[in-house]
Amino acid sequence: MKQATRCIPRAETTDSEALVDCVELTFDHRYRRRIKMTTLSGVEFLLKLPQARALRDGDVLVLDDQSRVRVVAADEAVVCVTAADAHVLMRLAWHIGNRHLPAEIHADYLLLAEDHVIAEMIRGLGGKVELQRRPFHPEGGAYDHGH
Repeated sequence: MKQATRCIPRAETTDSEALVDCVELTFDHRYRRRIKMTTLSGVEFLLKLPQARALRDGDVLVLDDQSRVRVVAADEAVVCVTAADAHVLMRLAWHIGNRHLPAEIHADYLLLAEDHVIAEMIRGLGGKVELQRRPFHPEGGAYDHGH
């Protein structure tokens, strides 16, 4: 079985990379070190990195035969959180952070993994919740910049 032993960060890749395929992964499946993966066209390979890392949308995995596979963030169930004003949104962000939940932060909305209990809490605190399907790119941790 082929192995991917190196990951090139998106910022260091070009559109002209000689890609053979893509692997589509949700957020929870993008923090890995060693796991069997299957590309969109059905090619199986073993991800075998020296240490666990967050694979980001656009990163390129280099296989042992030098072929390259792009990581694609898959659509997944998320909660889009909005509020009447910036103050309420900041309060919601504080409550979400206080629960150590991964969150994707934008100027006027937050994205969270779908969770009906958290959605109800947000509504109770004055926020608006909309269920969506889209890629999820939460902030990295303060120390590990990853999962």
